[in-house]
Amino acid sequence: MKILIIGGGGREHAIAWKAAQSPKAEKIYCAPGNAGIASVAECVNIPVMDFDAQVKFAKEKAIDLVVVAPDDPLAAGAVDAFEAAGIRAFGPRKNAAILEGSKAFSKDLMKKYGIPTAAYETFDTPQAALAYLETAPVPIVLKADGLALGKGVLICNTREEAKEGVKTLMLDKQFGSAGDRIVVEQFMTGREVSVLSFVDGKTIRVMTSAQDHKRAKDGDQGLNTGGMGTFSPSPFYTAEIDAYCREHIYQPTVDAMRAEGREFKGVIFFGLMLTEDGPKVLEYNARFGDPETQVVLPRMKNDIVDVFNACIDGTLDQVDLQFDDNAAVCVVLASDGYPEHYEKGFVISGLDAFDGKDGYYVFHAGSKFNADGATVTNGGRVLGVTALGDTLKDARKNAYAATEWITFANKYMRHDIGKAIDEA
Repeated sequence: MKILIIGGGGREHAIAWKAAQSPKAEKIYCAPGNAGIASVAECVNIPVMDFDAQVKFAKEKAIDLVVVAPDDPLAAGAVDAFEAAGIRAFGPRKNAAILEGSKAFSKDLMKKYGIPTAAYETFDTPQAALAYLETAPVPIVLKADGLALGKGVLICNTREEAKEGVKTLMLDKQFGSAGDRIVVEQFMTGREVSVLSFVDGKTIRVMTSAQDHKRAKDGDQGLNTGGMGTFSPSPFYTAEIDAYCREHIYQPTVDAMRAEGREFKGVIFFGLMLTEDGPKVLEYNARFGDPETQVVLPRMKNDIVDVFNACIDGTLDQVDLQFDDNAAVCVVLASDGYPEHYEKGFVISGLDAFDGKDGYYVFHAGSKFNADGATVTNGGRVLGVTALGDTLKDARKNAYAATEWITFANKYMRHDIGKAIDEA
Protein backbone atom coordinates (compact mmCIF):
# COMPACT_ATOMS: atom_id res chain seq x y z
CA MET A 1 0.00 0.00 0.00
CA LYS A 2 1.01 3.58 -0.62
CA ILE A 3 0.24 5.68 2.45
CA LEU A 4 0.02 9.45 2.87
CA ILE A 5 0.16 10.91 6.40
CA ILE A 6 -1.03 14.48 6.90
CA GLY A 7 0.88 16.47 9.53
CA GLY A 8 4.38 17.34 10.57
CA GLY A 9 4.88 16.89 14.33
CA GLY A 10 5.91 14.32 16.89
CA ARG A 11 2.56 12.54 16.68
CA GLU A 12 2.93 12.14 12.92
CA HIS A 13 6.52 10.93 13.30
CA ALA A 14 5.33 8.22 15.72
CA ILE A 15 2.51 7.21 13.35
CA ALA A 16 4.87 7.10 10.35
CA TRP A 17 7.42 5.09 12.34
CA LYS A 18 4.76 2.58 13.38
CA ALA A 19 3.26 2.35 9.88
CA ALA A 20 6.72 1.76 8.40
CA GLN A 21 6.89 -1.50 10.39
CA SER A 22 3.89 -2.90 8.48
CA PRO A 23 4.69 -5.30 5.63
CA LYS A 24 1.71 -3.70 3.86
CA ALA A 25 3.43 -0.28 3.76
CA GLU A 26 5.08 -0.25 0.35
CA LYS A 27 5.73 3.53 0.38
CA ILE A 28 4.95 6.27 2.92
CA TYR A 29 4.62 9.98 2.18
CA CYS A 30 4.10 12.73 4.74
CA ALA A 31 2.77 16.24 4.12
CA PRO A 32 4.54 18.36 5.17
CA GLY A 33 6.61 16.14 7.51
CA ASN A 34 9.84 17.19 9.23
CA ALA A 35 13.52 16.23 9.41
CA GLY A 36 12.83 13.18 11.60
CA ILE A 37 9.90 11.90 9.58
CA ALA A 38 12.16 12.04 6.51
CA SER A 39 13.97 8.96 7.87
CA VAL A 40 10.85 6.78 7.42
CA ALA A 41 8.78 8.64 4.80
CA GLU A 42 9.16 10.91 1.80
CA CYS A 43 8.18 14.41 2.89
CA VAL A 44 6.22 16.59 0.49
CA ASN A 45 5.83 20.32 0.98
CA ILE A 46 2.02 20.56 1.14
CA PRO A 47 0.39 22.45 4.05
CA VAL A 48 -1.98 20.49 6.29
CA MET A 49 -4.94 22.72 5.31
CA ASP A 50 -4.42 22.61 1.53
CA PHE A 51 -6.94 19.85 0.77
CA ASP A 52 -6.95 20.46 -2.99
CA ALA A 53 -3.20 19.98 -3.25
CA GLN A 54 -3.34 16.92 -0.99
CA VAL A 55 -6.06 15.27 -3.08
CA LYS A 56 -4.19 16.09 -6.30
CA PHE A 57 -0.99 14.55 -4.90
CA ALA A 58 -2.86 11.47 -3.65
CA LYS A 59 -4.33 10.90 -7.11
CA GLU A 60 -0.98 11.42 -8.86
CA LYS A 61 0.77 8.92 -6.57
CA ALA A 62 -2.14 6.44 -6.50
CA ILE A 63 -2.30 6.62 -2.71
CA ASP A 64 -4.19 3.70 -1.14
CA LEU A 65 -4.64 5.16 2.36
CA VAL A 66 -4.50 8.67 3.81
CA VAL A 67 -4.08 9.19 7.56
CA VAL A 68 -5.22 12.66 8.66
CA ALA A 69 -3.57 13.25 12.04
CA PRO A 70 -3.97 16.90 13.22
CA ASP A 71 -7.15 18.46 14.64
CA ASP A 72 -7.53 21.48 12.33
CA PRO A 73 -7.81 19.59 9.00
CA LEU A 74 -10.11 17.00 10.58
CA ALA A 75 -12.45 19.69 11.90
CA ALA A 76 -12.38 21.43 8.50
CA GLY A 77 -13.36 18.31 6.56
CA ALA A 78 -10.12 16.79 5.22
CA VAL A 79 -11.48 13.24 5.38
CA ASP A 80 -14.63 14.35 3.53
CA ALA A 81 -12.45 15.85 0.77
CA PHE A 82 -10.50 12.62 0.28
CA GLU A 83 -13.62 10.46 0.35
CA ALA A 84 -15.32 12.72 -2.21
CA ALA A 85 -12.35 12.03 -4.50
CA GLY A 86 -12.67 8.27 -3.97
CA ILE A 87 -9.60 8.01 -1.72
CA ARG A 88 -9.60 5.93 1.49
CA ALA A 89 -8.93 8.10 4.53
CA PHE A 90 -8.52 7.35 8.24
CA GLY A 91 -10.05 9.86 10.62
CA PRO A 92 -13.46 11.27 11.48
CA ARG A 93 -15.48 13.18 8.92
CA LYS A 94 -16.20 16.85 9.62
CA ASN A 95 -19.57 16.19 11.25
CA ALA A 96 -17.92 13.77 13.72
CA ALA A 97 -14.73 15.78 14.33
CA ILE A 98 -16.99 18.37 15.99
CA LEU A 99 -16.58 16.17 19.07
CA GLU A 100 -13.29 18.04 19.52
CA GLY A 101 -14.01 21.06 17.34
CA SER A 102 -16.69 22.42 19.68
CA LYS A 103 -16.45 22.16 23.46
CA ALA A 104 -20.09 23.26 23.70
CA PHE A 105 -21.19 20.43 21.38
CA SER A 106 -19.29 17.79 23.35
CA LYS A 107 -20.60 19.04 26.71
CA ASP A 108 -24.18 19.09 25.40
CA LEU A 109 -23.70 15.55 24.02
CA MET A 110 -22.51 14.27 27.39
CA LYS A 111 -25.38 15.97 29.18
CA LYS A 112 -27.96 14.54 26.76
CA TYR A 113 -26.65 10.97 26.97
CA GLY A 114 -25.72 10.89 30.67
CA ILE A 115 -21.95 10.63 30.19
CA PRO A 116 -20.18 11.76 33.40
CA THR A 117 -18.58 15.23 33.12
CA ALA A 118 -18.30 18.47 35.09
CA ALA A 119 -21.29 20.81 35.44
CA TYR A 120 -21.09 23.69 32.95
CA GLU A 121 -22.70 26.69 31.28
CA THR A 122 -22.13 28.00 27.75
CA PHE A 123 -21.90 31.70 26.84
CA ASP A 124 -21.91 33.55 23.51
CA THR A 125 -21.26 37.04 24.93
CA PRO A 126 -18.69 38.32 27.43
CA GLN A 127 -21.44 40.25 29.25
CA ALA A 128 -23.42 37.09 30.00
CA ALA A 129 -20.29 35.22 31.09
CA LEU A 130 -19.20 38.04 33.42
CA ALA A 131 -22.65 38.23 34.96
CA TYR A 132 -22.60 34.49 35.66
CA LEU A 133 -19.14 34.75 37.26
CA GLU A 134 -20.41 37.24 39.85
CA THR A 135 -21.87 34.35 41.85
CA ALA A 136 -20.24 31.22 40.38
CA PRO A 137 -18.07 29.16 42.74
CA VAL A 138 -14.30 29.38 42.34
CA PRO A 139 -11.92 27.93 41.34
CA ILE A 140 -13.56 27.61 37.94
CA VAL A 141 -12.50 26.60 34.42
CA LEU A 142 -12.94 28.61 31.21
CA LYS A 143 -12.68 26.83 27.86
CA ALA A 144 -12.61 28.32 24.38
CA ASP A 145 -15.30 26.51 22.39
CA GLY A 146 -13.16 26.01 19.28
CA LEU A 147 -9.72 24.56 18.55
CA ALA A 148 -6.86 26.39 20.29
CA LEU A 149 -3.80 24.12 19.91
CA GLY A 150 -4.62 22.46 23.21
CA LYS A 151 -4.09 25.73 25.07
CA GLY A 152 -7.57 27.29 25.20
CA VAL A 153 -8.29 26.20 28.78
CA LEU A 154 -7.90 28.63 31.69
CA ILE A 155 -8.02 27.44 35.29
CA CYS A 156 -9.03 30.45 37.39
CA ASN A 157 -8.53 30.36 41.16
CA THR A 158 -10.26 33.67 41.92
CA ARG A 159 -13.25 35.59 40.59
CA GLU A 160 -10.88 38.30 39.34
CA GLU A 161 -8.83 35.74 37.39
CA ALA A 162 -12.02 34.37 35.88
CA LYS A 163 -13.16 37.80 34.74
CA GLU A 164 -9.73 38.46 33.26
CA GLY A 165 -9.99 35.08 31.53
CA VAL A 166 -13.25 36.09 29.85
CA LYS A 167 -11.49 39.20 28.58
CA THR A 168 -8.56 37.10 27.28
CA LEU A 169 -10.77 34.63 25.43
CA MET A 170 -13.73 36.70 24.24
CA LEU A 171 -12.52 40.30 23.97
CA ASP A 172 -8.76 40.10 23.35
CA LYS A 173 -9.31 37.01 21.16
CA GLN A 174 -6.07 35.37 22.27
CA PHE A 175 -7.20 32.21 20.47
CA GLY A 176 -9.02 33.94 17.63
CA SER A 177 -12.52 32.82 16.75
CA ALA A 178 -12.14 29.78 19.05
CA GLY A 179 -13.12 32.14 21.87
CA ASP A 180 -16.28 33.52 20.26
CA ARG A 181 -18.16 31.11 22.51
CA ILE A 182 -16.86 29.80 25.83
CA VAL A 183 -17.75 27.01 28.22
CA VAL A 184 -17.55 27.85 31.93
CA GLU A 185 -17.06 24.62 33.83
CA GLN A 186 -16.98 23.35 37.39
CA PHE A 187 -13.41 22.81 38.61
CA MET A 188 -12.69 19.13 39.22
CA THR A 189 -9.89 17.66 41.33
CA GLY A 190 -8.20 14.30 40.99
CA ARG A 191 -5.70 12.48 38.80
CA GLU A 192 -5.78 13.15 35.08
CA VAL A 193 -5.54 10.20 32.70
CA SER A 194 -5.52 10.07 28.91
CA VAL A 195 -7.03 7.08 27.13
CA LEU A 196 -6.83 6.76 23.35
CA SER A 197 -9.15 4.48 21.41
CA PHE A 198 -9.79 3.23 17.89
CA VAL A 199 -13.40 3.50 16.68
CA ASP A 200 -15.12 2.16 13.54
CA GLY A 201 -18.50 3.84 14.03
CA LYS A 202 -19.95 1.21 16.34
CA THR A 203 -17.09 -0.77 17.91
CA ILE A 204 -14.43 0.75 20.17
CA ARG A 205 -11.02 -0.73 20.97
CA VAL A 206 -9.32 1.02 23.87
CA MET A 207 -5.57 1.55 23.81
CA THR A 208 -3.32 1.58 26.86
CA SER A 209 -3.57 4.53 29.27
CA ALA A 210 -1.20 7.48 29.47
CA GLN A 211 -0.73 10.71 31.40
CA ASP A 212 0.38 14.03 29.94
CA HIS A 213 2.12 16.99 31.57
CA LYS A 214 0.72 20.22 30.11
CA ARG A 215 2.43 22.96 32.11
CA ALA A 216 5.71 24.39 30.85
CA LYS A 217 7.71 24.20 34.08
CA ASP A 218 8.51 21.67 36.80
CA GLY A 219 5.88 21.16 39.47
CA ASP A 220 3.09 21.94 37.00
CA GLN A 221 4.02 25.61 37.04
CA GLY A 222 4.07 27.99 34.07
CA LEU A 223 1.80 28.29 31.08
CA ASN A 224 -0.20 25.57 29.37
CA THR A 225 1.59 23.95 26.43
CA GLY A 226 0.82 21.31 23.84
CA GLY A 227 2.45 18.81 26.22
CA MET A 228 5.90 18.60 27.85
CA GLY A 229 6.02 14.84 28.31
CA THR A 230 3.99 11.79 29.10
CA PHE A 231 4.11 8.27 30.47
CA SER A 232 2.23 5.02 29.86
CA PRO A 233 0.52 3.20 31.46
CA SER A 234 -0.97 5.27 34.27
CA PRO A 235 -0.68 3.42 37.61
CA PHE A 236 -3.84 5.23 38.70
CA TYR A 237 -5.95 3.76 35.89
CA THR A 238 -7.02 0.52 37.55
CA ALA A 239 -8.99 -2.41 36.14
CA GLU A 240 -12.00 -1.22 38.13
CA ILE A 241 -11.80 2.28 36.61
CA ASP A 242 -11.33 0.79 33.15
CA ALA A 243 -14.47 -1.34 33.52
CA TYR A 244 -16.50 1.68 34.69
CA CYS A 245 -15.28 3.83 31.80
CA ARG A 246 -16.03 1.17 29.20
CA GLU A 247 -19.62 0.92 30.44
CA HIS A 248 -20.39 4.56 31.22
CA ILE A 249 -18.07 6.64 29.01
CA TYR A 250 -16.37 4.92 26.07
CA GLN A 251 -19.12 2.89 24.39
CA PRO A 252 -21.83 5.44 25.31
CA THR A 253 -19.84 8.14 23.49
CA VAL A 254 -19.58 6.05 20.32
CA ASP A 255 -23.28 5.17 20.54
CA ALA A 256 -24.24 8.81 21.17
CA MET A 257 -22.37 10.02 18.09
CA ARG A 258 -24.04 7.37 15.95
CA ALA A 259 -27.46 8.26 17.40
CA GLU A 260 -26.82 11.90 16.46
CA GLY A 261 -26.11 10.93 12.84
CA ARG A 262 -22.41 11.66 13.32
CA GLU A 263 -20.85 8.19 12.98
CA PHE A 264 -17.31 8.42 14.32
CA LYS A 265 -14.48 6.54 12.61
CA GLY A 266 -10.91 7.17 13.71
CA VAL A 267 -9.37 7.88 17.11
CA ILE A 268 -11.23 9.25 20.12
CA PHE A 269 -8.97 10.58 22.84
CA PHE A 270 -10.66 10.57 26.25
CA GLY A 271 -9.21 13.08 28.70
CA LEU A 272 -10.39 11.84 32.08
CA MET A 273 -10.38 13.18 35.63
CA LEU A 274 -10.43 10.51 38.33
CA THR A 275 -12.56 12.34 40.92
CA GLU A 276 -13.83 11.20 44.31
CA ASP A 277 -17.20 10.72 42.59
CA GLY A 278 -15.71 8.49 39.91
CA PRO A 279 -14.14 9.09 36.47
CA LYS A 280 -15.46 12.06 34.50
CA VAL A 281 -14.67 13.36 31.02
CA LEU A 282 -12.50 16.47 30.96
CA GLU A 283 -12.36 16.66 27.17
CA TYR A 284 -12.54 14.72 23.95
CA ASN A 285 -10.03 14.90 21.13
CA ALA A 286 -10.91 13.51 17.71
CA ARG A 287 -7.39 12.25 16.92
CA PHE A 288 -4.21 10.82 18.42
CA GLY A 289 -2.86 12.91 21.32
CA ASP A 290 0.54 14.54 21.21
CA PRO A 291 2.77 13.48 22.99
CA GLU A 292 0.62 10.54 24.21
CA THR A 293 1.05 8.83 20.84
CA GLN A 294 4.82 8.73 21.40
CA VAL A 295 4.42 6.42 24.42
CA VAL A 296 1.35 4.44 23.32
CA LEU A 297 2.41 3.30 19.83
CA PRO A 298 5.84 1.94 20.88
CA ARG A 299 3.93 -0.41 23.23
CA MET A 300 1.35 -1.52 20.65
CA LYS A 301 1.80 -5.03 19.22
CA ASN A 302 -0.63 -4.77 16.30
CA ASP A 303 0.09 -3.77 12.72
CA ILE A 304 -1.30 -0.22 12.75
CA VAL A 305 -2.18 -0.34 9.04
CA ASP A 306 -4.49 -3.29 9.74
CA VAL A 307 -6.17 -1.31 12.52
CA PHE A 308 -6.60 1.77 10.30
CA ASN A 309 -8.27 -0.35 7.63
CA ALA A 310 -10.54 -2.07 10.18
CA CYS A 311 -11.74 1.31 11.42
CA ILE A 312 -12.56 2.43 7.88
CA ASP A 313 -14.23 -0.87 6.94
CA GLY A 314 -16.26 -1.25 10.14
CA THR A 315 -14.53 -4.50 11.09
CA LEU A 316 -12.83 -3.39 14.30
CA ASP A 317 -14.76 -6.06 16.22
CA GLN A 318 -12.43 -8.57 14.54
CA VAL A 319 -9.27 -6.87 15.90
CA ASP A 320 -7.65 -8.04 19.13
CA LEU A 321 -5.79 -4.89 20.17
CA GLN A 322 -2.73 -5.80 22.24
CA PHE A 323 0.03 -3.95 24.09
CA ASP A 324 3.32 -5.11 25.58
CA ASP A 325 3.44 -5.57 29.33
CA ASN A 326 6.01 -2.83 29.77
CA ALA A 327 6.13 0.95 30.19
CA ALA A 328 7.18 4.06 28.26
CA VAL A 329 8.12 7.62 29.17
CA CYS A 330 8.50 10.56 26.76
CA VAL A 331 10.34 13.75 27.72
CA VAL A 332 9.85 16.70 25.37
CA LEU A 333 12.94 18.73 24.52
CA ALA A 334 11.69 22.24 23.83
CA SER A 335 13.12 25.62 22.86
CA ASP A 336 13.69 27.74 25.95
CA GLY A 337 10.93 30.33 26.16
CA TYR A 338 8.21 28.02 24.78
CA PRO A 339 5.23 28.47 24.63
CA GLU A 340 5.72 32.23 24.27
CA HIS A 341 8.89 33.58 22.66
CA TYR A 342 11.76 31.40 21.50
CA GLU A 343 14.45 31.25 18.84
CA LYS A 344 14.73 28.60 16.11
CA GLY A 345 17.40 27.38 13.71
CA PHE A 346 19.89 25.85 16.16
CA VAL A 347 21.79 22.76 15.03
CA ILE A 348 20.74 19.56 16.84
CA SER A 349 23.56 17.19 17.79
CA GLY A 350 23.48 13.62 19.08
CA LEU A 351 20.54 12.21 17.11
CA ASP A 352 22.68 9.34 15.81
CA ALA A 353 23.08 8.10 19.40
CA PHE A 354 19.65 6.48 19.04
CA ASP A 355 20.64 4.41 16.01
CA GLY A 356 20.44 0.72 16.77
CA LYS A 357 19.41 1.21 20.40
CA ASP A 358 16.37 -0.95 21.00
CA GLY A 359 13.76 0.63 23.26
CA TYR A 360 14.98 4.21 22.72
CA TYR A 361 13.29 6.57 20.26
CA VAL A 362 13.47 10.22 19.31
CA PHE A 363 10.34 11.59 17.64
CA HIS A 364 10.73 14.96 15.91
CA ALA A 365 8.12 17.62 16.66
CA GLY A 366 9.76 20.79 15.35
CA SER A 367 12.80 20.17 13.17
CA LYS A 368 13.94 20.76 9.60
CA PHE A 369 17.04 20.57 7.44
CA ASN A 370 18.97 23.80 6.91
CA ALA A 371 20.73 24.81 3.71
CA ASP A 372 23.77 22.74 4.70
CA GLY A 373 21.67 19.64 5.29
CA ALA A 374 22.02 19.79 9.08
CA THR A 375 19.01 19.10 11.31
CA VAL A 376 17.99 22.28 13.15
CA THR A 377 15.27 23.34 15.58
CA ASN A 378 12.08 24.61 13.97
CA GLY A 379 9.48 24.96 16.71
CA GLY A 380 8.65 25.34 20.39
CA ARG A 381 8.54 21.63 20.99
CA VAL A 382 11.53 20.18 19.15
CA LEU A 383 11.91 16.50 20.04
CA GLY A 384 10.17 13.82 22.09
CA VAL A 385 12.69 11.46 23.67
CA THR A 386 10.92 8.18 24.45
CA ALA A 387 12.28 5.13 26.24
CA LEU A 388 10.81 1.79 27.24
CA GLY A 389 11.38 -0.09 30.47
CA ASP A 390 10.08 -3.10 32.35
CA THR A 391 8.48 -0.68 34.83
CA LEU A 392 7.55 3.00 34.72
CA LYS A 393 10.48 3.85 36.96
CA ASP A 394 12.85 2.03 34.60
CA ALA A 395 11.36 3.79 31.58
CA ARG A 396 11.64 7.18 33.29
CA LYS A 397 15.28 6.57 34.18
CA ASN A 398 16.04 5.47 30.62
CA ALA A 399 14.23 8.43 29.03
CA TYR A 400 16.07 11.02 31.12
CA ALA A 401 19.39 9.31 30.42
CA ALA A 402 18.62 9.52 26.69
CA THR A 403 17.84 13.26 26.87
CA GLU A 404 21.50 13.80 27.68
CA TRP A 405 22.54 12.35 24.32
CA ILE A 406 21.06 15.34 22.51
CA THR A 407 22.22 18.94 22.53
CA PHE A 408 21.09 22.19 20.91
CA ALA A 409 21.61 25.81 21.88
CA ASN A 410 18.43 26.61 23.81
CA LYS A 411 17.40 23.12 24.89
CA TYR A 412 14.81 23.11 27.66
CA MET A 413 12.84 20.34 29.38
CA ARG A 414 10.90 19.54 32.50
CA HIS A 415 12.75 17.31 34.96
CA ASP A 416 9.71 15.81 36.67
CA ILE A 417 7.90 13.96 33.89
CA GLY A 418 6.38 10.90 35.49
CA LYS A 419 7.35 11.94 38.99
CA ALA A 420 3.86 10.80 40.06
CA ILE A 421 5.13 7.29 39.32
CA ASP A 422 7.28 7.49 42.43
CA GLU A 423 4.21 8.39 44.48
CA ALA A 424 1.98 5.60 43.17
